[in-house]
Amino acid sequence: MLKQDDFRPVTFADRAFFEKHYAQYPQTHSDNTFTNMVCWNHYAHYTYAYVEKNVIIASTIGNVTRFRPPIGPRNPELLRCLLRLASDVSDNEPIVLIDPETAVWMRGICPGINLIPDRNHFEYVYRASDLAELPGGNYLTIRRQLNKFRKNCANTVEPISEKNWEEVKRFLIEWCEWKGCEGDPVLAHEKDAVFFAIDHMHELPLKGLAIRVLSKIGAISLYEPMTRDTALVHFEKGLPDCDGIYKAINSETAARLAKDFTYINRESDLGVAGLREAKQRYHPHHMVEVYSLKRDS
Repeated sequence: MLKQDDFRPVTFADRAFFEKHYAQYPQTHSDNTFTNMVCWNHYAHYTYAYVEKNVIIASTIGNVTRFRPPIGPRNPELLRCLLRLASDVSDNEPIVLIDPETAVWMRGICPGINLIPDRNHFEYVYRASDLAELPGGNYLTIRRQLNKFRKNCANTVEPISEKNWEEVKRFLIEWCEWKGCEGDPVLAHEKDAVFFAIDHMHELPLKGLAIRVLSKIGAISLYEPMTRDTALVHFEKGLPDCDGIYKAINSETAARLAKDFTYINRESDLGVAGLREAKQRYHPHHMVEVYSLKRDS
């Protein structure tokens, strides 16, 4: 029987455990990555259980706990135990971020189970070479905007390291003042997540880039390997001082990642209309689709 007592908080001490498990069961959705969990722990309060060689992740936002499907060898009885636990402690969406293969398996074990696509959490995956080179007519407008930035804004690109961490933090503070983080709970939590990532870059598989405009940092990105052929961009931020800077940090990041990876996962749009349009404008190669379990009304 799976119990809430089987779950313990995700901490830095668990990094090697997750790396070993994910080497056998690679993850395609960013939410399950160790980096995501520790950076957003202040908000989502991640916990996990290791049962029958399976990892089961849960998160608690507010007073609502939701679970992910088991990650490991298929175990119908463990799934049934999770369904019972989730039904007891969660809301009307007790299991989330279910990948398509797992959804098929769950429907086979529990015919009639109500799994629905969660479009707001589909993740955008692009060819790294497309983002780096912006080829053809699909990217004509973006190329023009990027060329305009490079022409009008004298800039340099450098890795994020101990040498510029304090400058990056000052940039993030300025970015938050511009975006009004203190008045937006989601942006405030994101600010904390980015600061955590910067403070713990040595303890995480993160790398980053910064673009300077007139000697001042104007944009950053933070990324890491996700699978053998896919890199994951966790954060990408820019100031409005020079038009086109977001396109520049996207292109510079992709140019470096394209040397080692075929694809770049740039996460979901969370249902934000402007963000969805921006991500679609770059023509994703494919989406990481996920489903949620919905209780019958």
